[in-house]
Amino acid sequence: MQQRFARYAWFVLLYNVAVVVWGAFVRASGSGAGCGEHWPLCNGVVIPRAAQIATLIEYSHRITSGLAGIFVILLAIFAFRAFPKGHVVRRASLWSVGFILSEGLIGAGLVLLGHVAHNASIARAYSLSTHLINTLFLLASLTLTAWFATEDRARVWTASKNLRGVLAFAAFGIVLVGVTGAIAALGDTLFIATSFREGWQQDFSPTAHPFLRLRILHPIFAAAFALLLMGIALHSATSRGIAPTAKQFANAVLGLSILQICLGLLNLALLAPVWMQLVHLLVADLLWIGFVLLSTELLTASAVPIAATAPLSPSPQLPGLIAG
Repeated sequence: MQQRFARYAWFVLLYNVAVVVWGAFVRASGSGAGCGEHWPLCNGVVIPRAAQIATLIEYSHRITSGLAGIFVILLAIFAFRAFPKGHVVRRASLWSVGFILSEGLIGAGLVLLGHVAHNASIARAYSLSTHLINTLFLLASLTLTAWFATEDRARVWTASKNLRGVLAFAAFGIVLVGVTGAIAALGDTLFIATSFREGWQQDFSPTAHPFLRLRILHPIFAAAFALLLMGIALHSATSRGIAPTAKQFANAVLGLSILQICLGLLNLALLAPVWMQLVHLLVADLLWIGFVLLSTELLTASAVPIAATAPLSPSPQLPGLIAG
């Protein structure tokens, strides 16, 4: 049963990633107001009939989001059937339920407050940022649920204070890059530039909208924290005493960080077309998932399966980079 649960948990995670990317398409295509300021109804009805393209896009997103909520709730029920009382998978699945419910509430708030389509208010930046942060926490909790179910081993969260600090700072950096990226993408959607020069002039115009003035922060933060992630990943992949699984995750984070930098430059060069924004977001979500998995392996001492009685292995560290 636990193996079936693990497969289902990975499916739920990947499904939610797809929903997140589709949600970005709703924003990038300006379809967020396709159902009007109605929620959970669409233009005042359960199923829209003579629908425009924007309505179909928004309505399909609501359907897929609703299914995501059902899948996550079923995941938690399944976890309580497959794992014993007090198991970490149970706790992670409950966190997933909490974040999927808040995800729905935030999404409803965006619609009811009119923070969709061509709304360029500052309040929309706050709601969009809240939505992005909640989404990252949702993906993290789903990732932990799937991973702890797959690697059902006794774990002790014993890592050095410095290691915890570096990983926490890196996690904060990923969230910051995500927030600035969401605002930059919104600026690209609302204020379309026909050339790189025009986009540059928009950013530094004295009368520029705050979304455009903030847009320059995204590549700066992205480059800085990408270098930090690459440093952590490279050190983890080459250091002795690091578990093979952690090294695999480190290599994945390193590769995804390099790919994301390349995609970011390409996104700028192409003036952020919708398809490029979606690819950029997809890789960002995969990078976040990889970082969560790497951090989990670095922060925990993993032993043999819970049913065995072998002692726990020493806590993994990053020699040199994370001392003390």
